[in-house]
Amino acid sequence: MSKIKPSKGAPYARIMGVGGYRPTRVVPNEVILETIDSSDEWIRSRSGIATRHWASDEETVAMMSIEASGKAIADAGITPEQVGGVIVSTVSHFKQTPAVATEIAFKIGAIKPAAFDISAGCAGFGYGLTLAKGMVVEGSAEYVLVIGVERLSDLTDLEDRATAFLFGDGAGAVVVGPATEPAMGPTVWGSEGDKSDTIKQTVPWSDYRNGGVVAKFPAITQEGQAVFRWAVFEMAKVAQQALDAAGISADDLDVFIPHQANMRIIDSMVKTLKLPEHVTVARDIETTGNTSAASIPLAMERLLATGQAKSGDTALVIGFGAGLVYAATVVTLP
Repeated sequence: MSKIKPSKGAPYARIMGVGGYRPTRVVPNEVILETIDSSDEWIRSRSGIATRHWASDEETVAMMSIEASGKAIADAGITPEQVGGVIVSTVSHFKQTPAVATEIAFKIGAIKPAAFDISAGCAGFGYGLTLAKGMVVEGSAEYVLVIGVERLSDLTDLEDRATAFLFGDGAGAVVVGPATEPAMGPTVWGSEGDKSDTIKQTVPWSDYRNGGVVAKFPAITQEGQAVFRWAVFEMAKVAQQALDAAGISADDLDVFIPHQANMRIIDSMVKTLKLPEHVTVARDIETTGNTSAASIPLAMERLLATGQAKSGDTALVIGFGAGLVYAATVVTLP
C-alpha cells in the first residue's frame, strides 16, 4: 500500500477573471505598405486585418503582462497574495533565463508562487489553461494566473510581403481557480512536428555567437498556404473533438473564440463546424492582428467588455500555430 497521501485540490476548476492590455500605438495598414508592395484591400481580403497595436520601448513583455494581470486579478475578486502560480506563454521574451514569469509574479505582489514560462506558440494560452486547471484540481495552487503575451513586432520582417502585415503586440491574462461544478472541459491537444518548418524563426540566436554575422535580426516566417490548409481542415476536427470531449454540441455553444490568426481561417472553421447563428464568434483580429499566445485572452476580454458575450456563457476556445501545436477546450466564461 502506498505511503503517499492523495492530492487534495478543488473538485473542478474555472476561469474566474480576465484582463487585457493593448499597446497605445495603433498601426494601420498604410504603415505596413511603406515597406511592402501590396495594398490595403489585399491585406484586408487575405487576413481581415485593418489595424494592429505595436509596443513602445516602455511596453515590455513584463509591463504588458503586469497590466493585464492586474485587471484579471481584480475581475476574479482575489488579491495578488492569493495567486499560487504564474504561467506565461510567450515566444518574444528574449532572455532565455530567468523566466519572465518570476519577474511578473514579484511585481504584481504574489508571494513565492510557482512561476514559469512555456513556449507553445499560438496554442500557448490553451496549454497554460490546461496546466493551471491541473494545478488547481491537484491542489498545488488555489489560484493560478495564466498569461499570453507577445511583442511580435520585434520578430516581424517588415519587408516580408507574406508576414509583415500579420503580427501585433499585447497581453491577455486569466485567473483560474476552484469550482464546485465543471467549468473547463477536457483539453484536446497535440503536435505535428513533421510540419515544424512551416512556421519558424528565420535564424537561431546562436548565429550571433562568436562574432557570427547575419543579414537581419531573426523574424518569424511561415509557409502561408500550408499553414492555411492545415488550420482550416485539421483544426476544425480538433475543435469538434473538444466539443465531443465536453459532451456538448455546437447548438449548446454561446461563443467561439479561436486563435486570431486569419479571418478567412475563422470563417472557414465556423462553416465546417456548422455553428448556429446564435453563436458569437470572436473577430478581434481586425483591429488587433495576430498576437499569438495573447490572441485568445485578448479576444475573450473584448467580447465580455463589449457585451457581445456574458459571464456564464459556454465558449469553445482553440489555439494553433508554430510547432505545429494545438489545444482546444470548452470553458464557462467568467
